[in-house]
Amino acid sequence: MDNERSAVIKIGDKEYELILSTRATKEIAKRYGGLDNLGEKLMRAENFEMALDEIIWLITLLANQSILIHNLRNKEKRKELLTEEEVELLTSPLELAVYKSAITEAMFKGTARNIESEDSESKNAEVG
Repeated sequence: MDNERSAVIKIGDKEYELILSTRATKEIAKRYGGLDNLGEKLMRAENFEMALDEIIWLITLLANQSILIHNLRNKEKRKELLTEEEVELLTSPLELAVYKSAITEAMFKGTARNIESEDSESKNAEVG
């Protein structure tokens, strides 16, 4: 598991890594118009059922990224992708609320940038 890039949740009796990959980012952009619009869309879901559907879709998308990465690296030991139906049947609405924080964590880790400061002396040194 790559804790630098993922958050872990348990669905049924299996653990899944939620990863925000470039592919997932593209899918989110198609559905919401970009990552910036995602939070707004989830908060403005017209009804409870629609909000649940969006969270289930996101969990399925992000959990499947780790499975797709595994399948890419282990062609002879492929795992089945998680389906939205499985997420619906193996979770409770309370668990989905808890998973929202894991989604946020995975998204944050996927978009985090490591910023290193530049040595100010070398930047300001006279060229001579």
